[in-house]
Amino acid sequence: MTYEPPRPVRGLLLTPEDKEAPARVHRLRLLGLVDRPDPALDVFADHLARFTGAPYAMVNFIGEDHQFFAGLRVPAAAPVVREDGCRPEFGRVLPRDHGFCPHVVVRRKALVLEDVRDYPRFAGNPVVDEYGIHSYLGAPLIDSSGMALGTVCAVDTAPRAWGRSGLETIKALAADLVVRLERSAEDGLPL
Repeated sequence: MTYEPPRPVRGLLLTPEDKEAPARVHRLRLLGLVDRPDPALDVFADHLARFTGAPYAMVNFIGEDHQFFAGLRVPAAAPVVREDGCRPEFGRVLPRDHGFCPHVVVRRKALVLEDVRDYPRFAGNPVVDEYGIHSYLGAPLIDSSGMALGTVCAVDTAPRAWGRSGLETIKALAADLVVRLERSAEDGLPL
């Protein structure tokens, strides 16, 4: 009898392939939404955070290799303290393989994760350890051309039951924001 070493098992694809990324970046440029913070989107994110009671909320546009929070609401002090005593800083740019928004964009459907650690596909995501993110509620921003531009999302450092009402709310807010973004681009006016 001969011994054959086990074949390597292909790992779980943590961040889905995004074939629409080049077209999305082009569309975001046409709409004037590439990699620039927008005070009106910060206000939207703040409203979303207050409405859901979440410490973090974002309006996130997904590029080819990174994601950009054009609208961002973070608490004054990060609610998580790492083992080394430091609090993580949450900036406006994350790699594409961090977080859950890239999944929402590729799936083109809202995603509700009451405790991300309950899902092997998401539990190992870097934002779980780096920022202490344990729950996520997000919906895609799908424009009139059918392109998923990015997401609106709320996240928490504790598990949270978002419920059906949370899902319906995030979807409605995403649809409303897309209309406002397109109208603003067409009229050449700020949000």
